[in-house]
Amino acid sequence: MFMLAIKHDVEDYDAWKAVYDTLPPTEAGASFARVNRAVDSPETVLVVAGFSSAEAAKSFVEMPELRQKMGEAGVVGEPRIELYEQVDSTEG
Repeated sequence: MFMLAIKHDVEDYDAWKAVYDTLPPTEAGASFARVNRAVDSPETVLVVAGFSSAEAAKSFVEMPELRQKMGEAGVVGEPRIELYEQVDSTEG
């Protein structure tokens, strides 16, 4: 499993979420996507999505439509995008 993390600030969370819902990572093959907000800064958003391959995650990030949607959604500045390979998991 490969975990894609996209962190960015948004002008307005509700407006961002409405656009996000039109192109969530699951539409591009992610097995799950979780939207998180910073506790002390609710306009800071972290999306974590699980992909079966690094290539699939990279393909999602490179979609021209994704950048377009980020602009429409009111993303402020450049998003921080990181990709990790899951090497262990503990369920509780």
